[in-house]
Amino acid sequence: MADTPAAHRHSRQLQRRRRVTQGCFFALFLLAPALNLLRFDLNETQLWVLGQPWSLGIDALQRGQVSANEAAISLILRGILPGLALVALFLGVAWRWGRLYCGWLCPHFSLVEGLNALLHKACGKFSLWDAQPSLRPGEETQRRWWPIYAFSCASFGFLWAITLLTYLLPPQTIWGGLLQGTLTVNQSRFILIAGSAFTLELLFARHLFCRFGCAVGLFQSLAWMANPRALVVAFKRERASDCRTCSTEHAPAGSACDSVCPMRLRPRQIKRLMFSCVQCGRCVDQCAESQQGQAQLPEPQLEWTVGLEALRETLKQQKQAQQHNKSSQ
Repeated sequence: MADTPAAHRHSRQLQRRRRVTQGCFFALFLLAPALNLLRFDLNETQLWVLGQPWSLGIDALQRGQVSANEAAISLILRGILPGLALVALFLGVAWRWGRLYCGWLCPHFSLVEGLNALLHKACGKFSLWDAQPSLRPGEETQRRWWPIYAFSCASFGFLWAITLLTYLLPPQTIWGGLLQGTLTVNQSRFILIAGSAFTLELLFARHLFCRFGCAVGLFQSLAWMANPRALVVAFKRERASDCRTCSTEHAPAGSACDSVCPMRLRPRQIKRLMFSCVQCGRCVDQCAESQQGQAQLPEPQLEWTVGLEALRETLKQQKQAQQHNKSSQ
């Protein structure tokens, strides 16, 4: 039997570590082009990796410095194999732990969670498409947060556009052009169009993009769904009635796990309906908090499982789904 305070403490510590990794990766995403950690310079047609120019050997072949065989070997060793290794590593992590990159590193998802918090202050909802507000006792919405929310979406939308451009052109040229007003017509057009598109996406469709529009997330989800032993949030359905008394500071009206999910999912559903789960653990944290305040509950209803326990959960879900289908026929 789980020690409830310990379970809640562990989930909170995990959330703090996740925030740290998100913040560090967010800074890395913004600074990587300026530090030449990763960018492709269109002007020089040169890839930079970890501060060094990364050559595939094609230029040396054109200058006659290497033979065709040497250029082919260089292309395989410095281009194809590293690319395949990165893809294999990325999908391998997703196969075992799901969309871990999305929930723990992705800069866009960090924005999703931050903007959710701002919107909640403005209207009591975490998404414009939520049916009902979820306010704490005594909490009231404040209209002054609306312009802050809109300004944040626009600011990060245009910052996204500028940052992406610095991955393709020298950062000093782009930022210098912005400060001095010397950007070219094409550079200005890209920032204006891309910044406007990102702003609208952050305002109205940030969750929809993560769930259905992001190819990186889609491939992680496909790999995760293919592995019945992968990390999954398990729900003790035999004690589903205990969820009626669920209540936390963030969700006093109940269904705390549903209310806090940044992807607007229902964590108590079966795995195949949790296709876009980003493994952030917010639902597990809220379940532990809810259970801590209810002495009659022996342990949290939601918990992370992986390996054999995850396989048992998957098989149990499949059996329950089959029984449901038979009863509905």
